[in-house]
Amino acid sequence: MAIIALDKLSVEFPIFSAGSRSLKNTLMKVATGGQLSSDSNGRTIVRSLNNLTFKLSDGDRVGLIGHNGSGKSTLLRVLNGVYEPTKGKLRVDGSVASLIDLSLGIDSEATGRQNIFIRAALLGIDKSTIAKKLEEIIDFSELGDFIDMPVRTYSSGMHLRLAFSVSTIVRPQILLLDEWLSVGDENFRLKAEVRMKEMVESTNILVLASHSKELILDVCNRVIWLEHGGVKMDGSPEEIISAYFN
Repeated sequence: MAIIALDKLSVEFPIFSAGSRSLKNTLMKVATGGQLSSDSNGRTIVRSLNNLTFKLSDGDRVGLIGHNGSGKSTLLRVLNGVYEPTKGKLRVDGSVASLIDLSLGIDSEATGRQNIFIRAALLGIDKSTIAKKLEEIIDFSELGDFIDMPVRTYSSGMHLRLAFSVSTIVRPQILLLDEWLSVGDENFRLKAEVRMKEMVESTNILVLASHSKELILDVCNRVIWLEHGGVKMDGSPEEIISAYFN
């Protein structure tokens, strides 16, 4: 059983080079809906997430919507353990896979084969698991002899095919997506679509940040609308999408 539970969770970032009483910060505070404040030391604080409380469990397919800067990507990074909450509590039970940044950890001087193990290690996949699935990853990437060439010799499409092939080899209990991935040429894209759908269907909990109402309505059974780092609405896709886009 997988669970994600947030209890009054907030994430704040101090801005050490900003003067908290400047006219610029006063104007920015108005423009960002009050996300800027000052701590006891006079440092400017950016509040990316503000007092979030909700729970996800098995079967939830949750879409995150909101304007740029509303906190969607920050929330995904908190759930993935990249950021620590500065206030409140977070509980995540279950294995987590994030397809937020496919290029993370790729070493351009290392070969494709070496990068499979590097990328897998960053994803928390142990070496023995990858060793067993190595040929499957190479076959899926369609890189052929280039797998033993330095990644700096790859085209951007080959680079993405390698990263995608590694990142989607396991089936996590919790899957985090920042938009739906579409990589490679037409033939590879079709194959990638099949694998993405298989991952979504097999995972216990999906959290998908997207600006596409069609995708949200097609994939999700719940939508959370974030605004200025807080939850504005939480409900059915039809209800929230209608309110957000209209």
